[in-house]
Amino acid sequence: MGRSYRPRMLGGEIQKLIGDMLIRGELKDPGFKDRLIGINDVDVSGDGSYATVYLTAIGRDGKELSEAEKNGIVEAFSRSRGFLRTEIGKAVKLRHVPDLIFKLDSSYEYGLKMDRLIDSLNIEKED
Repeated sequence: MGRSYRPRMLGGEIQKLIGDMLIRGELKDPGFKDRLIGINDVDVSGDGSYATVYLTAIGRDGKELSEAEKNGIVEAFSRSRGFLRTEIGKAVKLRHVPDLIFKLDSSYEYGLKMDRLIDSLNIEKED
């Protein structure tokens, strides 16, 4: 069964708000410095009490980050949780702002790995 309309719309709004805050540099935690961070999805529970934020991060030079660096970004988001909830509450005007849970989305790294594997096959391209 798919997500209902309200959680899906709220998730999209939270995703947009957090992404905009990252672009504008409103999140000042040192864990965000020199990182490109993307908010891939926000999954809001049916009752709206929890929102899981899936994120991807790479270095500014395009290099993959170590697991410790990735975990540091998740911790930086966790430290910013209160600020983020306050800003979401102001923008969306909710009676109850969902508690935010941050998780790394490994789909980007998986895609890069698949690209490298396909490239290593040395298959000639057809015209």
